[in-house]
Amino acid sequence: MSIAIKVENLSKKYIIQHEKKSANYETLSESLIQGGKNVANRIIHPFRKTNNLTQTEEEFWALKDINFEINQGDKVGIIGRNGAGKSTLLKVLSRITEPTSGKIHINGRIASLLEVGTGFHPELTGRENIFLNGAILGMSRKEIKLKFDEIVAFAEVEKFLDTPVKRYSSGMYVRLAFAVAAHLESDILVIDEILAVGDAEFQKKCLGKMDEVSKAGRTVLFVSHNMGTINALCNNGILLSSGQKLAFDTVKKVIDQYMKQSFIASRHTYTNKKPIDSKAKANIIEASVLNSERQATSSLFIDKVAYITIIWQLKVSVPFLRVGIEIIDSAGVVVVSSMDTDATNLQGKPRSPGIFHETMEIPPFLIMPNTYTIRVFAGIPRIERIMEVDDLLSFEMIDNQSHLSHVGSAHRVGYIATPLLWDVKFTSA
Repeated sequence: MSIAIKVENLSKKYIIQHEKKSANYETLSESLIQGGKNVANRIIHPFRKTNNLTQTEEEFWALKDINFEINQGDKVGIIGRNGAGKSTLLKVLSRITEPTSGKIHINGRIASLLEVGTGFHPELTGRENIFLNGAILGMSRKEIKLKFDEIVAFAEVEKFLDTPVKRYSSGMYVRLAFAVAAHLESDILVIDEILAVGDAEFQKKCLGKMDEVSKAGRTVLFVSHNMGTINALCNNGILLSSGQKLAFDTVKKVIDQYMKQSFIASRHTYTNKKPIDSKAKANIIEASVLNSERQATSSLFIDKVAYITIIWQLKVSVPFLRVGIEIIDSAGVVVVSSMDTDATNLQGKPRSPGIFHETMEIPPFLIMPNTYTIRVFAGIPRIERIMEVDDLLSFEMIDNQSHLSHVGSAHRVGYIATPLLWDVKFTSA
C-alpha cells in the first residue's frame, strides 16, 4: 500500500510577543493604536518612558518532533484537548504555514477545509469560487465542470450561486466550502472541526460523503472533539497533547487512551465542597457517572450498561417526594427523564430525613452517541421543587464498534439508539 503522507521530526515554533516593539514601518492604524497606548501610559505612569518599549518574547512550540506515516485510503482522526496542536498540524500539512523544522512528504493533491470559507474570495460569486478552488487544486476547467452540478446540488445553494459569497451566511459558506473540497478530485481531504458550524442534518450528510470519499481510495484527515464521530468515521487515530504525539494507532485504542487522560478533570464526579445550605430542605453531597465496571468515567460505550449515582441529604420529612435525573444532549434537549419512583417500592411513600444513596441504570443502546449533561432535581410533582442542580455531571456516549456501527448509527437522526424489533417476511416473485 502506498504512503499518502509521511511526517519526519515535524516541529512548529511561534514567538509570542508580550509587548509590541516599535517598528520602522507601520500602517496608519498601527500608528494610531500605538499612539493611543502611549497616551494612556502617560496618564497611568506619568514618569515612565513610553517610547521604544522593551519587548519580551517567549517561544511556544505548537508542534514538537512529530513522526507518522499515513497510507493511501486511510481515515485518520486527530484528537486531543484544546491547544494540543491539532489545527496547527493540519495547517502545516496543508502548506498554509511553514514548519520550523522537519520534513513532510505528500503524495497527491490536498483539499483543505480548516475554517469557514477556506480559500474563498469574498467578492467572487459562489460559481466563481468553485472554479477558483479547483484551479488552486491544480484541476483543469474541464475537470471542474464535470463535478460542478454535483457540488451545487450537495451544497444546496442554487439560488445564490451568482451571489458574492461575502453575503452568504456561515452555514452557506460551510456547505459550499465542504462541497468543493469533497467533490473536486483531490487525493487527500483535510477537515478541521468546521463542520460544527453547519446544522445537524448537513453534518450527517458531510460524514456520509467523507465515508464515501475514503471508500473511493482517497485519504481523509479529520479533527473533531466528538469521539462518536471519530470512532464511526475513522480507522486510525492520532492523539496530540501539548504539541507532541502521544499515540498513533487504531482509532479505538487512541480514543481509549484519550478518554483515560483527557477526561480526568471533567465533571464525571461531583463532591459538594461548599457548606451545606442550612435553609435548604435537600442537598446533593456526591454524584458520579460510572461505566459497566462501576468505575467513574466521562466515556460511556453505547453497547454497555452505565450508571448515575447520587448521594443526597434530606433534612425534613416530605410526603410523595420524587428524585429525578434528566440527561440533556449538547443541543440542550432533554432526551431521558427518570424518577426514583420508577422503583415501585417508593411510590406514594413519605421520605424521612437522612442520607440517600441512589443509582439510576442506563441500559445499553438507550441514547445516541453525543455529549450529555446531567440535571438532578427533587420535589413533589406539580406542588414544590425542593432541590435542582443543573449541569451536575457530564459524559460522552460513544459507539464502540457496536452493532449500530455497522448499520450507520452516526448517520441516524433522533435521540434514542435502541434497536427496535422488526418482523420481515419474504415471498419470492
